[in-house]
Amino acid sequence: MQLPAKEAVASVDVDAQYTFTPVCSNELPVMGGDTIGPELNAQAQFAAYRLGSKDAHSPHALWVSSPQAPPFSKVSGTNMDIRWPIHAVPGTKGFELLTELPHPADYDFFVWKGVEPDMHPYGACYHDLAERQSTGIIEYLQAKHVTTVLIGGLATDYCVRHTALQLLRSGFKVIINLAATRGVAEESTAHALQELQQAGAHLIANAAELQQTKEAH
Repeated sequence: MQLPAKEAVASVDVDAQYTFTPVCSNELPVMGGDTIGPELNAQAQFAAYRLGSKDAHSPHALWVSSPQAPPFSKVSGTNMDIRWPIHAVPGTKGFELLTELPHPADYDFFVWKGVEPDMHPYGACYHDLAERQSTGIIEYLQAKHVTTVLIGGLATDYCVRHTALQLLRSGFKVIINLAATRGVAEESTAHALQELQQAGAHLIANAAELQQTKEAH
């Protein structure tokens, strides 16, 4: 697809943290998750605004799994759905963004997700699962008159998927950069990408495709 003028484009780095990489093998490692930094930087060159998000979880969150309540088992609560291992705890390596990325303060807009112990959101646009408590991303993009959003981050089949769907439902054109994201599992990633395409998202192999599109027009 043709990119609009740069001032109408934003780039979003979704949860590109070490918690979702093999560097933190006891958290939620995604194969290749630690390799996407350069590609996230490459896609950001095509955008006037760069946004980011981070999981920021308490080690005592109510959704934390245990031997008695294993990962992916259901947990009751308005803003929790299933249990997860402890991950993305502030002050740990897993909380940190990939080395190649800017400091959170250097982004144009940044969101911390899941700070409350009884909340575990996936998408970066809302704090709650019912999508009533905005993080401000959608309003920020609207205020800047952004029409197109480039998305990468971790993981394709969870937080990237939810964030992209939230933006699509809000009327933005969404481009998923496959080189800038990695999925947890092959089957769920394929399903997520199919769902995103059906919802109107465009998939590109890498940021170089954006350059080719720009040059072609």
